[in-house]
Amino acid sequence: MNPAPKPPAAPPDPSGASTGSTGAADAAPPAARPPATLHVRFRAADDTPVSAARYEQLLNLLAQFTPVIEALPPDAALADVRGALRYFDRDAAGIAELIRLRALAWYGMRCTIGIGANPLLARMAAQTAPPGEIRSVPSDTGSVASFLARRPASALYGVGPATARTLCAYGLDSVERIAAAPPATLQRILGAKTGRAVYERARGIDPTPVTPNAAARSMGAEHRFLHDELDPVRRRHALLSLADDLGARLRASGQVARTLTLTVRYADRSTTTRSRRLDGPTAHGPALTGAAYALHAALGLQRARVRSVALRAEDLCRAELAARQLTFDPVDDKAYRIEAAVDRARARFGPGAVRPAAKPVGGAAPRSPRSR
Repeated sequence: MNPAPKPPAAPPDPSGASTGSTGAADAAPPAARPPATLHVRFRAADDTPVSAARYEQLLNLLAQFTPVIEALPPDAALADVRGALRYFDRDAAGIAELIRLRALAWYGMRCTIGIGANPLLARMAAQTAPPGEIRSVPSDTGSVASFLARRPASALYGVGPATARTLCAYGLDSVERIAAAPPATLQRILGAKTGRAVYERARGIDPTPVTPNAAARSMGAEHRFLHDELDPVRRRHALLSLADDLGARLRASGQVARTLTLTVRYADRSTTTRSRRLDGPTAHGPALTGAAYALHAALGLQRARVRSVALRAEDLCRAELAARQLTFDPVDDKAYRIEAAVDRARARFGPGAVRPAAKPVGGAAPRSPRSR
């Protein structure tokens, strides 16, 4: 069988604008720019998660169209294709169709793609698109307002459960109502910076660029059970192993996390995601485990059939730049010394040399953490 032909290289100018000049599209507000930002979410044809190796191959597929790619592990990416429109003589929807067809033909992966004038609109378009389909949000103000109007407050990127509850308490339960509220009102409710950001996003404004080759901002790991798991004790064992592996990976890379996110996938393929701000930047295994247990308990899962659990350490920074609260508790100091000894043993004899006392029971081994 002859190998599939490779497409031509991506255009040399990723921004699509000539050097030293500013085009009309760049000068226009984000919501008025032609839709040229893609949010691509990959999924295997049999609906299994994307492996790390396959994910790298799919990023290389996107790189054949544009070098302006921001990886969003474990299975998504943002791509700015403004520089590829004239080169491929297609609009953003045409390029998205090429990506979808090649991902399916070459790798057996389905792509759900959202197209918008900025990352916010592209993300939200992908969220509302049927699996394996493409959805585009036109760039004119009326179309953007119509697309956002009936979305709940929690649908806005960056609006978490706590912020959504605060907005709903003031009757701002939809994007349409948030956009109609005075900016000063939102700033009084949410604070100056957050209120302004939420107001702009409710109007489809997102100045955040697609940042290629961004530094790692998160690190995660996932545990898939062999069977849909009902036992909360087994789920806690899996979280213990994930938190331990995640802490070891953070310490090895010289980083600490400020936020921990738990994602639970159920038998019906739906997911629940919750985040928790840590008391302080840390890579300490017991601290990560305690936060993971608290997130799991807060979900109140009683007879839920859980297919997998995943932890992600977010808002990373260098360990030497993070402050650590000193204590006079000898137990705390002993835990850190034991952890350092465990790290040395793993470095010498391999990562499996020392494991937590309570290992996951009846499940597959945790998948390797991925960096973003």
